[in-house]
This record gives sequence, C-alpha cells and structure tokens, in this order.
Amino acid sequence: METIFSNEQYMLRCVELARSGFGSTSPNPMVGAVIVHNGKIIGEGYHHKFGEAHAEVNAINMVADKNLLTDSTLFVNLEPCSHFGKTPPCADLIIQHRIPRVVIANEDPNRLVKGNGIEKLKNAGIEVIMDVLKSEGEELNKRFFSYHRKSRPFIILKWAQTEDGFIDVVRHPAQQKKPAWITTEEARMLVHKWRSEEQTILVGTNTAFFDNPKLNVREWAGTSPIRIVIDRTLRLPQNLNLFDGSVSTIIFTQEVVEEQDNPNIEYITIPFDEYLPEHILGGLYRKKVQSLIIEGGTKLINSFLEANLWDEARVFTGSKYFIAGIDAPKLESSPMETEAWSDFRLDIFRNTY
Repeated sequence: METIFSNEQYMLRCVELARSGFGSTSPNPMVGAVIVHNGKIIGEGYHHKFGEAHAEVNAINMVADKNLLTDSTLFVNLEPCSHFGKTPPCADLIIQHRIPRVVIANEDPNRLVKGNGIEKLKNAGIEVIMDVLKSEGEELNKRFFSYHRKSRPFIILKWAQTEDGFIDVVRHPAQQKKPAWITTEEARMLVHKWRSEEQTILVGTNTAFFDNPKLNVREWAGTSPIRIVIDRTLRLPQNLNLFDGSVSTIIFTQEVVEEQDNPNIEYITIPFDEYLPEHILGGLYRKKVQSLIIEGGTKLINSFLEANLWDEARVFTGSKYFIAGIDAPKLESSPMETEAWSDFRLDIFRNTY
C-alpha cells in the first residue's frame, strides 16, 4: 500500500533539492520542485546554476509520461517566474502542460515576479495553495529575500572575544604585533567554511593594517568571497595581502581614483558621514551583492549594530583572558543557538527587528 505524504512532506523535499544549488544560483534563488501523481513522485528537479533551466523545467522534463501532468500536483518552494529572463517563464510552462494544482512555500519578492506568477496560474484555472512551510522557505533563501525586500545584502556579523569580553589587545602601528588569536584551528576552519558561503567579506581600516588578513578560503573547499575594505584616505600600504590581486577586492574610500592598474581591484567613492553603513550597503546593492559577512573590528561592527543593519551575528567566546584591551561589541538579545566546543563557545544571534 502506497503512503500518501502531506503537502509539508513534499515541500520538505523541494527545500532539500533546492539546497543542492547553494553557491551556484545567485543572483537567482535556490528552488526545488516536485511533481506528484496519485501519491507518487513522478518528477523532481532543482535550479542548478544561474542562467540554466529552473527547477520546474527540470522536474517536468523528468516526467516520462507527460499525460500524467494533467492530473498531478506541482510542489515548488518559490513562486514560478512569470517573465522572460535567462529562461522563459515557468508559469507559462506549467499552464502549457495543464498541471491543475500548484503548492508554493513563498511568494517571490522580486518586483519582476512578485505575485504575477501566482496570478497567471490562477487566471488559467490552476488551483494555487500558498505558504506551505513558509518559514523554511524564508530561511533557505534569506539572502535573496533580504536583497529584494530590504534593498541590501543579508548581513552576518562575526567576531571572536575572550572570556573577559575583549576582541583584541591594544596595538600601535610602531609595535607591529601579530593578531592575538582567541579561538582554535577548528574555529578558523569553520570561519573559512562561512566565507565560502557568502558573496562578500568586509573589514575596517585598522583590521586591514594590523592583521594584514587575506580574507580568502584556505582551510575549506570553496570560492573566496569578494574582499571589501574601508580606506577613507587611501592610507593603507599597497603591499598588504588585500591588494595582491588574487581575489576581487573593493575599496570604499572618500577619494576619487581615476585609474587603477589591477583589474581585480575596484575603488568606490562614497561619503564618510554618519550614514557610512548605508552608503556601503547601497554600493553593494547596486553591484547585486546578496550577502555580506563583516569580520571586524569593533568600530566597524558597532557602526552596523547602532544602525540596526544586521541580520545574524556569530560570536566565538574563547577560554583566554586579556585582562585589558579593546572591548568586544555587545548584543542586548539572547542567542537563538549556542554550540559548546572544547576550547570555545559559539553563539548565534538573529536580529528580529
């Protein structure tokens, strides 16, 4: 006897399929689709890569007997597109195959689609069921939703602090001290994994100068994010790792740079006033950046906290004590998740504003 699964169970499969496209679909969302006939999955697919076929197309193509589509239900975690982009509209394909029922987790926030795909399906006499596993769909495509709803990237703040609440020792230019490590190799590997999952990574001027970071992915398999550094007066020395041209790098500055020899380095001129975070995010939005991880330092992170421009914070607390130093940023809320490792604790915060 065949088991008839619920709408939620089929939608979970859509979400699972969609995750297979992580890191390859941007600026498109991650989408999975499942086609069910008489309680049996007869087709499924996901969006593999930007510019290639969408999930619905792949799922329909998998169905051996297309006649079954006229008595099937299509499950998809995001509203089918209704416009011509890199590919034809999926809503038209669904109508063409006379699929009578479509179950959707989320409406597409992209103004080119937003509700139009749903309306097109309904006008064709198709039954549309909305908001099945809506929260799971939101979490899956949180970067895509932030970009289109808030006109900015999804922002992750990350820092490590000591048990007594310091992010660093006090360092001066003449001392040339190395970074004061607070966590372990395991934590650094996790950070490199996170870097591979986001489009861009940002540090402030002092972090770039004192730490001379590479901000790439070395301890995890994946693509390095676009590096971003703030350099108001272009005082950072050009021999820093951030200027080696190995990874695309953006410098936000108040100066006007007429020419640049390295094609992998871009200068963006913005005002340096009390709205600096907004200016940075505006520049990234115009470049279609959907995610940003900010790795420091305290001044930079606090500027985003004070402007309430953040979505998630990932805070390592190591077992070390500095006694004195630079205070770590402080969050008033409680973590939504805590992981205890052997030599540190990881707290995950979400901005619920």
